[in-house]
Amino acid sequence: MKEIFVVTHTEATHHLEKKVGGWYDSDLTHRGLRQADVLAEHLANLIGPSEVEIYSSDLRRASQTAAAIAKRLAQTTRETSALREISYGVAGGKPQEWLDSRYIPAPDNNRLDHDCGIEGAETRRDVAKRVFPFIDEIVGGRCETQIIVTHGFTLSMVVASWMRIPIDAAGFVSFPVKSGSITRLRQDDFFRNRSVISVGDVSHFS
Repeated sequence: MKEIFVVTHTEATHHLEKKVGGWYDSDLTHRGLRQADVLAEHLANLIGPSEVEIYSSDLRRASQTAAAIAKRLAQTTRETSALREISYGVAGGKPQEWLDSRYIPAPDNNRLDHDCGIEGAETRRDVAKRVFPFIDEIVGGRCETQIIVTHGFTLSMVVASWMRIPIDAAGFVSFPVKSGSITRLRQDDFFRNRSVISVGDVSHFS
């Protein structure tokens, strides 16, 4: 049985500073670091002594979350730009209100290739084209338990890839989750079904 735990990074400084995230490389807050430890302990209880692989976005808020998990599980982490958040181009690190005043939502007839009117911003297709091949690669590996540490928007593309939704059909895909959430994916050995067991669970913070 293949089981994947998709984790979104915990609270980061750009959340409190009300700045645009994207590729802006913010750190975890003190609260975010504590949350990462709680999340790591919860994952350790869910996974048990199984062999596990950990993959993470190379942006610091994600890699710091992954580091807490890796430390608790006594594992190493593979960091990659493939799991980065969607880039907001020149808006990254600017006040959120700056982006909000300029952001043009994607129309229904151009969900994949619209850049929302922000210079240098990624489109949905851009994100999918880096996420989908990476997910295919690691899912095809022999390790049966894997942890992916990523970001809120990117999580939707991870799940879409897992469900084998074609990129051209992923224009409306959205799985809204909170920071520090766990989404659990599973493929059984007999039917080979790819299941979404839970999405955006944050009960470990209760």
